[in-house]
Amino acid sequence: MTCELITMKFSEIVGQLGDTITDHSLNANQNHDPDITGVAAIDEATISTLSYIEGPKFASALDKTNASALILPNDKTLQIQAQERGIVWLATPEPRLLFAKAIAIFYQPYRPNAEIHPTAVIHPSAEIGSDVYIGPHVVIQQAVKIGNNAIIHPNVVIYPDAQIGDRTTLHANCTIHERTRIGADCVIHSGAVIGAEGFGFVPTRTGWVKMEQSGYTVLEDRVEVGCNTAIDRPAVGETRIGCDTKIDNLVQIGHGCKIGAGCALAGQSGMAGGVQIGNRVILAGQSGIANQVKIGDGAITTAQSGIHNDVMPGEIVSGSPAIPHKIYVKVAAVYSRLPEMYKSLKQLQRQLGQK
Repeated sequence: MTCELITMKFSEIVGQLGDTITDHSLNANQNHDPDITGVAAIDEATISTLSYIEGPKFASALDKTNASALILPNDKTLQIQAQERGIVWLATPEPRLLFAKAIAIFYQPYRPNAEIHPTAVIHPSAEIGSDVYIGPHVVIQQAVKIGNNAIIHPNVVIYPDAQIGDRTTLHANCTIHERTRIGADCVIHSGAVIGAEGFGFVPTRTGWVKMEQSGYTVLEDRVEVGCNTAIDRPAVGETRIGCDTKIDNLVQIGHGCKIGAGCALAGQSGMAGGVQIGNRVILAGQSGIANQVKIGDGAITTAQSGIHNDVMPGEIVSGSPAIPHKIYVKVAAVYSRLPEMYKSLKQLQRQLGQK
């Protein structure tokens, strides 16, 4: 596929995004239009591949790359640098976003044709939409509703009274428990468990009494859930994940949690019951959130943060227990000097003792 043709495809894509791309460079040879066969990272690119650079800090990579074409930011210095190396380039305000779209030109994920495999076990009361794929050994129990164009890969189990929206994909070996509502265009990856019983037990003098989890688990449209993630069903009410929220592998979401729209939860992050998270919140890897904590819109928790108190909208927190990130950076700088400071303190104590 020539770079010119890719540029035309990009123009269509960017038009849909409401953005603009500048013309690709003509280089010294105005007929230079390399054939592009794939995409690659900047340091792994070979001849005939397309790559991207996000900003000036990657300028050294541009000097070394073997890519035939690059997606660049609107940076004249980088563009001249690429042109001097004879590399065709495209410029856009968001190179990484456009590169993500470029991958889709060369790669499309596996999508099976609509069919119901003969080994699937489907209760007669289940409602199955049109053009649905149901793979080998899938189990769909009573009163389940499956939307149009859904894809259910092998060994998925869907408990009674669950609903799966249009065009949603359930990957192999995930489990959807009762009273779960999954919206349209969602993706649930392998091993994920949606709507299992929350951790609800009442302590008594004679031991723990189980509290039945009678609530609902709701995933709004375009939610993606990573492998081996668990989203629990509450005793009453609902656990809800807002639209467009993306959840990584090995994430634990406790019963009754409310997560807003457009959030990103990285791997091994977890939250106890009743946590409320606003819109566009980012939880970095291994962030842990205590029971009933509230996190405001646009907040960010850095890796391994332990959140015990509410976080204000837009705030960035770090550490355990978490504190504002600017303070954490100062504390971390002092922490690395503690041995030196302790040594100085002991010397001072000895001097004072001699007097």
